[in-house]
Amino acid sequence: MINHTAYMAVGSNMGDRKRNCLNGIDLFVELTRAELLGQSPFYQTEPMYVIDQDWFINGVFSIKTQRPPLELFHLAKKVEARLGRNLNTKRYGPRVVDLDILLVDDLKVQTTDLEIPHPRMHERRFVLQPLVDIAPNQHHPVLDKSIQELLSNLDDANMKVICCQ
Repeated sequence: MINHTAYMAVGSNMGDRKRNCLNGIDLFVELTRAELLGQSPFYQTEPMYVIDQDWFINGVFSIKTQRPPLELFHLAKKVEARLGRNLNTKRYGPRVVDLDILLVDDLKVQTTDLEIPHPRMHERRFVLQPLVDIAPNQHHPVLDKSIQELLSNLDDANMKVICCQ
């Protein structure tokens, strides 16, 4: 079996946001039978796209797993549903927990359900900042830059991301 290193984003803006994120990480690691390699601090972040909602808690974690990317995606959706996320609500709206695959090794995946690397990660300080905390030199296989370079070149001076751990 092939071992993959995957980087995952986790976020919540409902209820006990930090506890929701921790529960999401724990359940995801358990269901994937993965090894947790690293976890960033959590950040309070203002919402993007739909701004009339509570602020989020966001973080990033990395795992070592034998699961292929599409299986990781389906297990992430299972964790979200199990923890109370209604998958039929408005896109970018409030959510109990959100799990997104950011990177898996240097793989490029594009299906109707999944795109890796995550197609908008390079636009999001709430993803790049915690990812830099655990993997600043990780390579983005499409943009051919390190995560640190992507964060340094991010043009979103008004986006608030506040460390809260």
